[in-house]
Amino acid sequence: MQLSEIVDTSDAVSSTSARSEKIGLLSDLLRRLDPEEAHIGVSFLAGRPTQSKLGVGPATVYGVNVEPASSPSLEITEVDAILEEIAQTSGDGSRARREELLGDLLRRSTRGEQDYLRGLMVRNLRQGALEGVMAEAIASALDVDATRVRRAAMLEGDLVGVAARALALGADSLTTASMEVGTPIQPMLAKTASSAGSAVEELGRAVVEQKLDGLRLQVHRKGDSVSVYTRNLREITADVPSVAASALRLGAESFILDGEGLVVGPDGSPLSFQDSMSRPNDGVGYLLTAFYFDVLHLNGVDLVDAPLGDRRRAMEAFVPAASRVGSIVTDAPEVADAYFESSVSQGFEGVVVKDLAQPYEAGRRGNGWLKVKPTHTLDLVILAAEWGSGRRQGWLSNLHLGAVGPDGGLVMLGKTFKGLTDEMLEWQTKAFLDIEDHREGRVVFLEPEIVYEIAFDGVQRSTRYPGGVVLRFARVKGVRDDKGPEEADTLETVRSFLR
Repeated sequence: MQLSEIVDTSDAVSSTSARSEKIGLLSDLLRRLDPEEAHIGVSFLAGRPTQSKLGVGPATVYGVNVEPASSPSLEITEVDAILEEIAQTSGDGSRARREELLGDLLRRSTRGEQDYLRGLMVRNLRQGALEGVMAEAIASALDVDATRVRRAAMLEGDLVGVAARALALGADSLTTASMEVGTPIQPMLAKTASSAGSAVEELGRAVVEQKLDGLRLQVHRKGDSVSVYTRNLREITADVPSVAASALRLGAESFILDGEGLVVGPDGSPLSFQDSMSRPNDGVGYLLTAFYFDVLHLNGVDLVDAPLGDRRRAMEAFVPAASRVGSIVTDAPEVADAYFESSVSQGFEGVVVKDLAQPYEAGRRGNGWLKVKPTHTLDLVILAAEWGSGRRQGWLSNLHLGAVGPDGGLVMLGKTFKGLTDEMLEWQTKAFLDIEDHREGRVVFLEPEIVYEIAFDGVQRSTRYPGGVVLRFARVKGVRDDKGPEEADTLETVRSFLR
């Protein structure tokens, strides 16, 4: 299959908002893949190369500029072979060799293929082919129910691998998928609710669970062997000996536990998300401590299809209370709201409200888990914007955010492209070009005139930006037409959100 077929489908998927049309476009292409192309084709459609690491970052990928080819000629197997050679290149002169290989690949690509490949290599295609859509498209291509595809992907933790095998060997291979201790599965995710009380009203009697601001962990034990994985299924066992050691003390021989890792200081108090993500090793005064909220397998029995209430009872039988995430069970909205307020006041990120009858839907944002977090907003000046790629090609997208510094100047806090509608992108591209100051590569620097209202979940320390802080999960709420840059929030205000 030619790369141009993948690119055309990707463009078509990104240009439609209709889920059914996305599924149809993807499934049509999947059916045309030869068995030996299946893994490459599914990976590319999912927005990632088959290689776990390429060894080239955005600066290199976007820094190599060559004239595009006039017509398409590349096969996806050729592209994959070149990317593999880039990934395998190491040693003296490896940077120059990678750039040479990348230049040769881009020189053989059309303009549209160049844009696609750059997005693919930095995993930033944003084409709308999310895993839920991909799972349904794969099911359609195989002419099976989507639940079979989702279950196989859940058990193996790898939708691309499951799909590639089924497309190459047939739909019957889906039945071979099984849960295995030591093989991570995709975590279940939560949707958002406006309040804990409204979530309880929607779900009925439910668990209201404190939301820890830490590192999502999946801990596997089989006898004396323990493996620890992150949210993206990366193994970190060697980095967290304290978690592995504590797992060996639990009263079960075989299990898969879902939980959160939090750095705890010498006095036992939890530290920030930033400290938890850095995972300091034992022996320096800090420990990453695991707190669990679910069990997916216990002593040879898979529990993913069991209701949450049963899974909680199974977990409580061998995980001590001190190692479980704090929670209550209630059907009273006012009790849930009070627990949320209490949890936030204690420094927790919020709560997750969970349906007691819900099975574990790995890799999905199920309706049975609803997260509630306090939302903060700041009024910040837009300092610059970067030209978008993929479906945002031709629009100024990624925003550089600034607050008013101690001397009255503007200090950059970070970037965001989230929360921007197509209408907003169109408007701001024209508005920003009207106040353009200068350009540096893909970045258009602006006269500091426009203020946006920015929502965010928290603030953390950062050495990357001049203000020493960066916003977590920043997203655009709207334009503050009523405010000038001198009325934007100050760096002091931003820093006040540091925990």
